[in-house]
Amino acid sequence: MKLDNQEIKKILQEKKVVLGREQCFKLLKRGKLESVLVTSNCSDQTKTLLHRYAGLQKIETFPVSLTNQELGTLCRKPFPVSLLGILKS
Repeated sequence: MKLDNQEIKKILQEKKVVLGREQCFKLLKRGKLESVLVTSNCSDQTKTLLHRYAGLQKIETFPVSLTNQELGTLCRKPFPVSLLGILKS
């Protein structure tokens, strides 16, 4: 399942999120994430690690059609964002 821009904006408004690889991996290892959004141009190394950690914690990952630069802009950040983690409620 791929998410579009409107769904991502809704997630950003309604849910608590963390941005970036390091923060996502840190919380993923602790089991504090509900799911993770992955950009289309995320590095293969990052995707491999993400799927390994997400599989251990049984956390869903969702590919998005945006590049990391576009996701960063959508999140109103002046830098690229490859991973967006959604915190558990």
